[in-house]
Amino acid sequence: MTGAERHLDGDTDHGLADGLDRLWTPHRMTYISGEDRPEGGYEEPAGCPFCLAPGLPPGRSLVVARGAHVFAVLNLYPYNPGHLLVCPYRHVADYTALDQAETVELAAFTQTAMRVVRQVSSAHGFNLGMNQGGVAGAGIAAHLHQHVVPRWGGDMNFMPVIGRTKVLPQLLFDTRELLARAWPS
Repeated sequence: MTGAERHLDGDTDHGLADGLDRLWTPHRMTYISGEDRPEGGYEEPAGCPFCLAPGLPPGRSLVVARGAHVFAVLNLYPYNPGHLLVCPYRHVADYTALDQAETVELAAFTQTAMRVVRQVSSAHGFNLGMNQGGVAGAGIAAHLHQHVVPRWGGDMNFMPVIGRTKVLPQLLFDTRELLARAWPS
């Protein structure tokens, strides 16, 4: 029996029947509400999740790989399974502020991320990008990060288009383990 059928059957008195089932993703509410934002915001390294990520203990870290100047970390609120962020260790907001070594390693890590995700999950394509500034869509504009979002044919099926729901078939820490094992040393 669908949620709508239960509603019509009188099992619930919440809301109106609309014929849709629900997939609940309460973990996203933390992101939407901003309740996990530090009091001072992300402007200072002490409150920046990208500055804090490399120092987290193994059981809490989503870091997949570390380089000399940048690291790759799973997005805590992914668009698709395997959504990685390549970040410089240095707390810098603008791409033009990277030095040459950071720029080169960021590009190399992005290429490696694509290879590893293809190997592990057979991604058909990728969206790559940096949102420079809050007005451009950066959720954490104070610390530069390159998105590496894997894509598959049909991943924009009815769930996100009609149902406005993303289905992620794997837990983040399981994804992190697969990618970290496949990352070349």
